[in-house]
Amino acid sequence: MKKIGLIGGMSWESTQVYYQLINRKVNEKLGGYHSAKCVLESVDFAEIEEFQHKDDWNSLTEAMVEAACNLEKAGAEFIVLCTNTMHLSSGEIRQNTNIPFLHIAEATGRAIQQQNIKKVLLLGTRFTMEMDFYKRILDQDFGIETLIPNEQDRETVHRIIYDELVKGNIKAESKQAYRAIIDKAVKAGAEGVILGCTEIPLLIQSDDVSVPVFDTTLIHAASAVEFALK
Repeated sequence: MKKIGLIGGMSWESTQVYYQLINRKVNEKLGGYHSAKCVLESVDFAEIEEFQHKDDWNSLTEAMVEAACNLEKAGAEFIVLCTNTMHLSSGEIRQNTNIPFLHIAEATGRAIQQQNIKKVLLLGTRFTMEMDFYKRILDQDFGIETLIPNEQDRETVHRIIYDELVKGNIKAESKQAYRAIIDKAVKAGAEGVILGCTEIPLLIQSDDVSVPVFDTTLIHAASAVEFALK
């Protein structure tokens, strides 16, 4: 079993879900008392959130590269970044480390492709929805068209993530708001929805909507276990 290096803390609410999913999946596959070999580098999300909303992506990338290098020094054999938005720094992480990096959009693209879906709604932070680092991979590597909500709905999705979900605050009215946004996209032709922020699965599950849901936390964690056990 390879040792998994986890970059977490963005937020810790979703990082604990990664840890739980990875260990459960390892035990499902190996049985007995088996659990995952892993090492966690957890950042202070207050610092990350401040850099994000200042659009200081250089400082953010430096923080992600430092975390990845710390994991490599600690004996990790590959890296899993437990957040969607900071995959913006994936290129620099790969350039500055000597161990594999498992990209969340690549894992998600494979999962969507397996269901022969060609058009999906992407929900996430404003950065994930509006920048192209995620959508580009889905388009170029998998031929998947990505829809995003309108500006007002993007602001709603983003606000709920930062004001509620990263704090573990789950509200029924926020679930309804997300479902309404998803329903609009389905009417516009979306065949599935990507929960492209690792906190969104705390609010939305597959039985909440009428189309396939791609939970990036679950997909990424399962991909990590597959890689660890190869």
